[in-house]
Amino acid sequence: MLIQNEIIPVGINAPDSTLRIHGKEIIRNSIFFDLEHYLYKEPIAIGVFGAATYSEEKRAIVSTQYMIENQRDARELLKMTRDYFIEKKKEGNEYIVTFSGNNDFLVINHLFKKYNIDYIFEEEFQLVDIQKEYEIKFKKNIGLKNLERLHNIERQGELISGMTLAKTFSKIVKDRSYFERMPKEKVMKILNYNEQDVVNLFNIMNRWEEVTMEDVMRMEEKLLAEKLEKLEMKRLLQEQLDNQQEEGVQIKDFLGDMG
Repeated sequence: MLIQNEIIPVGINAPDSTLRIHGKEIIRNSIFFDLEHYLYKEPIAIGVFGAATYSEEKRAIVSTQYMIENQRDARELLKMTRDYFIEKKKEGNEYIVTFSGNNDFLVINHLFKKYNIDYIFEEEFQLVDIQKEYEIKFKKNIGLKNLERLHNIERQGELISGMTLAKTFSKIVKDRSYFERMPKEKVMKILNYNEQDVVNLFNIMNRWEEVTMEDVMRMEEKLLAEKLEKLEMKRLLQEQLDNQQEEGVQIKDFLGDMG
C-alpha cells in the first residue's frame, strides 16, 4: 500500500465568502473526499483514496492518500478508509464534501458490503455535494474542471481520463508485479491528479461567494465560443482530408489512364 500525506499551507477566507450550509460555516470541520476506482460491470476496487481536512494549528490543508499496489491491498484500503473517517469524526469533523459524490459512495458502500465492513456514512456525517449546491445556487449544471475555472483555480499537473485510470487499476489488480514496473512518474501523476480534485474542493468552497451569475454567464459564453471554434477547426481539417483524398483519386485515375 502506498500512503502519502501532504501539508499545503492555505488561509481561510471570511465566513461570508465561503460556502455555508443552512447559514453555517462548515469549511473548518469538513472532510474533502474523492476516489479513483475500477469498475467492470460492478465495483472491483478503489485504486486511490483521497481526503483532506483543514488544520487550524498548521494553517494548512492536510491531505491523505492511499493507493493500492496489488489486489491484496484492495480490502486493506477499505479498512484504512473506514478508520480515517472514524478518526476524523473524533477530531470534530461533521461534513463530507464531494463533487458529484453519489458515484463514489455507491462504489465504496458496495465494496464495504462485499468485504463485510460495517460503516454507514450517512449516519456519521452530513454529506455535501458541491455540484448540487451549484445547481441550487445558479439553477445550472457544471463539471468540476469548469467549476475550478469559474473560481479562477489553476489545476496543477495533467488531467487524466477515467478510462486511463480504469485501465491502470485493472492492470494493478490483475498483475501482482505491475505496480513495481510502473514508472514513478506515472504513480505520482495519478496521486497528484487525485490530490488536486480533493484540494480544489476546499478551494472552491473557500471562494464560493466570489462567483456571481454574471461570472457564470460570461464563462458559458466563452465555453460556447470555444466549442464553436473546435467544431470549425474539425470541419476545416475534415475538408482538408477530403480534398487530399480526392486529389489522390484523381492522380490514381490519371496514372491509370497513362498505363
